[in-house]
Amino acid sequence: MTNGELVADKTSKNASMKLTSEAFSNGDVIPIQFTADGGNFSPPLAWTQPPDGTKSFVLVCIDPDAPHGTFTHWVIFNLPGQARELKQGVPPKPVLLDEAVQGKNDFDEIGYGGPDPPAGKPHHYSFKLFALDTTLDLPSGVSHSELRAHTPGHVLAEAELVGTYGR
Repeated sequence: MTNGELVADKTSKNASMKLTSEAFSNGDVIPIQFTADGGNFSPPLAWTQPPDGTKSFVLVCIDPDAPHGTFTHWVIFNLPGQARELKQGVPPKPVLLDEAVQGKNDFDEIGYGGPDPPAGKPHHYSFKLFALDTTLDLPSGVSHSELRAHTPGHVLAEAELVGTYGR
């Protein structure tokens, strides 16, 4: 771990993944329907083939530009290793049909909480996907920091998609 973030800590010939969204490109503005000013829907996300040995995925969305330090907008883990996408509008349920588990965001809610920055300069929203060599035996509602404490030694690869949003 570096600076409290998950990092790839195992090497693999196939360790590069790419995370994309049909709703916005890397570095672009996140459309309003995926923010607190719109429908607050989670955006559609897709990723490329992970490294061999991937058993599950973790996805987090954070705002490193928040006034009081990094703000977590989404924590979801135990996404199945064969998954390659998340559809738009993942419901705010503790456990999803595919057995993926959602943690608590910094709004103190389960599931996705869209960008909701104060007026001023646009913030960056980093969607980070991690391929793990295990599934995590954690309950729904865990925080980003609690999740991070259980991942060292298990991250095979990572991918990032950054969007911006401001008022």
